[in-house]
Amino acid sequence: MQHLSESAGAVFAVLAEAGDATRPRLAQLAGLSKPTVSGAVAELESAGLATRTGTTTGTTGRSAAVYRIGPAAGTVLAVDLGSTHTAVRACTLDGTVVASRTARDEALPAEAVRGVLWGLARERLGPVRGVVVAVPDVVRPASGRQRDHPMSPCTRPATPSIAAAVDALALPSHLPVHIENNVNCAALAELHEGAAKGRHTFGYLQVGYGIGLGIVVGGHVLRGAGGAAGELARLPYPWLPGRESVLEGMEAYVGAGALMRRVREGWTEGGVPEGAAELFTLAGNGHEAAARFVAGHAREVGRLAAATVAVLDPGLIVLGGGIGANPQLLPGVRAELARLSWPTEVVGSEVGEDATVAGAARLAVARGIQTVTEGSDKKH
Repeated sequence: MQHLSESAGAVFAVLAEAGDATRPRLAQLAGLSKPTVSGAVAELESAGLATRTGTTTGTTGRSAAVYRIGPAAGTVLAVDLGSTHTAVRACTLDGTVVASRTARDEALPAEAVRGVLWGLARERLGPVRGVVVAVPDVVRPASGRQRDHPMSPCTRPATPSIAAAVDALALPSHLPVHIENNVNCAALAELHEGAAKGRHTFGYLQVGYGIGLGIVVGGHVLRGAGGAAGELARLPYPWLPGRESVLEGMEAYVGAGALMRRVREGWTEGGVPEGAAELFTLAGNGHEAAARFVAGHAREVGRLAAATVAVLDPGLIVLGGGIGANPQLLPGVRAELARLSWPTEVVGSEVGEDATVAGAARLAVARGIQTVTEGSDKKH
């Protein structure tokens, strides 16, 4: 890849962030002089990294050329390797989604990824700059891994089965691949385009098949020394005299499986709901028994939120996940949290079920821009 001058690298980064801009606007955003920006834009155009898309007329009546990133900038890939589905999203480096695919149940994740990659090649959308794979697992540094391994040498899922699932995606070996925790990705999506937009510190509490917490402090995801920050499943449970705490007992108590187990054991109204979605639908339609189970689960999630507030004092908790994002939980969670802790705002996810792949795409775009600009010549 062509090495860019320092000024061209800086202008490319702000152009990708802005989406489109005139040269005066680029000068303002990059903090560079207009002549320097003119030279940088010419360099980017020559490399195919910027292209002119039209003109705009200012208040003085003078027109200015409008630019956006060019086809040579390429694309990035985001993969949400979930427990029940695989979502794949491809974006250009200004964040524009150019392809997406979701595979569920028996569909093979590798086929979903290959389908998107083939589409990018067919449309000639430039090189793929990198891949971010979001996994339901702790992601640890993987020092000492071989550089030619298809997975990033910097990150690796802690659980062998999850690592094997990433390997099974059969991503091309030349692509740089970064692994990230799925809840952290969802938190990033809420930070930039969802319920936490404009907030620099908050907790994203995911409740679904599993439970997890994405912690954002000062606008950055807090991962912890070993990548395991926010692993609420490891909270000791039960914590009672004569009871032995069990591994991931909290997740077994609060996750979707526990909710439906309690429903099956306590249901006396006839046909038992087949899953959480049916239970919430019944509750929303006024079914008294279903509403009682939903209210009880809201209290459990509220206690989990209280534990989060006691440790982090995040100011804001965003509820997400297959169960957590359901608005029927909000009143009960808020009430239980208010009973047990100090005032903390609780809201539902605004990005919804696409939060993980959206956050992974945002992370992939940032890394793609870095790939283009990191070869920029530096002045020493």
